[in-house]
Amino acid sequence: MFINSAYASTGAAGQQGGGLQLIIMLVLFGAIFYFMIYRPQAKRVKEHKNLMGGLKKGDEVLTNGGLIGRVSKVEEGKDFIVLALNDTTEVTVQKAAVQAVLPKGTMKSL
Repeated sequence: MFINSAYASTGAAGQQGGGLQLIIMLVLFGAIFYFMIYRPQAKRVKEHKNLMGGLKKGDEVLTNGGLIGRVSKVEEGKDFIVLALNDTTEVTVQKAAVQAVLPKGTMKSL
């Protein structure tokens, strides 16, 4: 009663969008995603794996929790290392918790 009938328009307003434009936009978004998100993240992961694999006894490291210590024990088959925070205190942390290897002598300067 109050609803008007709607009819499909067959004029110029009913043009179809080009499929090629859609493909170009998808490729463009994929390239932006790869170069701005995926590639830098993969690079950081690779650098962190190299950092964890290169840990050796005597390295001074900073953990994600903010601890600074000297590596006193590293076992190749395990994912844990022992850090000496000072002469009497040692803690066991995961290798993945190591954020950075510090220059030698950093602990003495603190």
